[in-house]
Amino acid sequence: MNDAPTRSLPDDAAAVSEAAAGAVLTIDLGAIRENYRRLKASLGGVRCAGVVKADGYGLGARQVALALAREGCDIFFVALLAEGIALRKAIGDGPEIYVLNGLPPGSEPEAVSSGLCAVVNSGTQLKAWRAAAHSVGRRLPAAIQVDSGMSRLGMAPAEVEAIAADAAAFDGIGIRYVMSHLACADEPRHPANEQQRLAFERLRAMLPEAPASLANSSGIFLGPSYHYDLARPGAALYGINPTPDKPNPMLPVVRLQAKVAQTRSVGKGAGIGYGHTYRADGPLGLATISFGYADGWLRRSASAAWFEGTRLPFLGRVSMDSIILDISALPPGRLREGDLVELLGPSQSVDDAAGHAGTIGYEILASLGSRFHRHYLRG
Repeated sequence: MNDAPTRSLPDDAAAVSEAAAGAVLTIDLGAIRENYRRLKASLGGVRCAGVVKADGYGLGARQVALALAREGCDIFFVALLAEGIALRKAIGDGPEIYVLNGLPPGSEPEAVSSGLCAVVNSGTQLKAWRAAAHSVGRRLPAAIQVDSGMSRLGMAPAEVEAIAADAAAFDGIGIRYVMSHLACADEPRHPANEQQRLAFERLRAMLPEAPASLANSSGIFLGPSYHYDLARPGAALYGINPTPDKPNPMLPVVRLQAKVAQTRSVGKGAGIGYGHTYRADGPLGLATISFGYADGWLRRSASAAWFEGTRLPFLGRVSMDSIILDISALPPGRLREGDLVELLGPSQSVDDAAGHAGTIGYEILASLGSRFHRHYLRG
């Protein structure tokens, strides 16, 4: 992570002061910008969007989008209409903002007034967006999503065929992209990747000619045949490895540190934490940190923190607001109340933490709560 001085973006007062918070989350916007540059380089001349759904994967959609805009990114994807409305207010007019999950019935006027682009996933959504275009008397932008084999969102092949036979299906709609989503892109040798690409080719050929978009973060690394006209990276921007079978080509973006609330020494046999699931087998030095599952650190998540390169194992259960650490490896008195220990950072990456928890980096980032003091590094 970039070690430049910590500075907040203009007009971005932290919601929780550092003194009041139990933990500090540092987000390196300079690293996000560099990751975007690296992805762009991998794409050659293909356009590159920024996926900032789930509040920028938990790191702040406004801050991330503004940072990406400084790198020339002018296309953003969110999941929900509410996210799109908030992002439009945050970044202003100009950039295109697409709502991946489509528009809920009856919400089309809100999307129009916020200048959002619908991702149309069904014939019903297409009809509603067409009606919205007629009501405002102008063409409305949309991406048409087809289901190439993930069975999640998008028009099924039979629906694409039916719409293709309707000469008036796209009246009033400006098709910006035909798109789909890869299910197994993080497994380069998975046969579903090529199966989906071929299905995508067949489906888009039925629709009006338009630029195409298929590649997510991992899809970018499947090669040029998956790039088409627009890539839509999300996880890779935030430092999650898009090539799990290879070294991570992205820079780390986050550092998470929790404050020590109290230290103590206990003797052999002392019960530690809820349920006394751990008992000391000898004298131990303990530290309790102000951090727990209410902050998004699930009870199954990685079970150690670090201080000055020394691993400090968790003892007992993760509580809602606290975790007990074994600090016996440190010299007595070295760790004190108010000191910060590291949960994510140079000693443990987001992917490392996810591996310990049996999950993925996406879940680790998206689970992070709102009680942190947040530092934003420009880089």
